[in-house]
Amino acid sequence: MNTKKEVLEKNEMTLTIKSYSQNESFARSTVAAFCVQANPTLEEINDVKTAVSEAVTNCVVHAYPNSVGDILIKAEIQGNTLKVTISDWGVGIQDIKKAMEPFYTSKPEQERSGMGFTVMESFMDIVEVSAQKPNGVKVEMTKTFKSKASSSKAEDKNA
Repeated sequence: MNTKKEVLEKNEMTLTIKSYSQNESFARSTVAAFCVQANPTLEEINDVKTAVSEAVTNCVVHAYPNSVGDILIKAEIQGNTLKVTISDWGVGIQDIKKAMEPFYTSKPEQERSGMGFTVMESFMDIVEVSAQKPNGVKVEMTKTFKSKASSSKAEDKNA
């Protein structure tokens, strides 16, 4: 059982959505609302929303191309660091390294830009993509906020 002190130091949430495109906005808004407790700037919240949006859109478009499946979103905050994990159990990615290259798309006929992973990497500090067993993909993204809360603690120590 967690003590209240442990809960304050680390908090987490889990959300499961169906792979409908209209759920993408719900997912990004939910994660953004969750990360407010770390006191991020508006720009940092928008970075997280954009990265989550890209990851969920990848699940909707690529993981379940001809069906509807589950997308699992986990978010964890410890101090001023957010870790978001987005998992699916869809068709998977044949070559993750190639898929992460800028402008690579497996669906050129749909006029996809192939910039999803590049966008995630530009807005988050760390992005790791791995295969799920037996199928699917897991995207883990981490961002450390330069929050006012951590800045004021540093200022207090220097005073």
